[in-house]
Amino acid sequence: MDSLDYQILKYLKNNARQKASEISKAIHLSVSTVIDRIHKMEDSGIIQSYTVITDDARIGNDVTALMEISLEHPKYNDAFVENIQQHPNVISCYYLTGEYDYMIKITCRSSKHLESIHRWVKNQPGVCVTRTHFVLRTEKNTFSSLPYVDNE
Repeated sequence: MDSLDYQILKYLKNNARQKASEISKAIHLSVSTVIDRIHKMEDSGIIQSYTVITDDARIGNDVTALMEISLEHPKYNDAFVENIQQHPNVISCYYLTGEYDYMIKITCRSSKHLESIHRWVKNQPGVCVTRTHFVLRTEKNTFSSLPYVDNE
């Protein structure tokens, strides 16, 4: 990765549908070089996927919650993570240091729907303590960040 790769990533992160020709003009590289660099970043796993970011409320997910979870023993970690990965309303899962073992981000239709997800989580083997926070408003939601490069 060099500064040109970071510049390409910055443009793709802003708009993954942006044409290589537009990126090439902006960073003064040939279109074929931009395409080659993008393919190399895809092949190496730096670019893992392209996605659509939706407005949760407009698609019917009016509730967002963060749930901290403690497991009674590390032997439950693998099964917990496997089960969490299968739940369609759990959109992020983080393994933590500190008082809790995991934090998950949930989006769902309503508080009643959240209650059923909460019950499902609490019924996972090894779950002993949870703490749930309702998100009132999202102020920033960046899915990944790029390192600061001082030649832009």
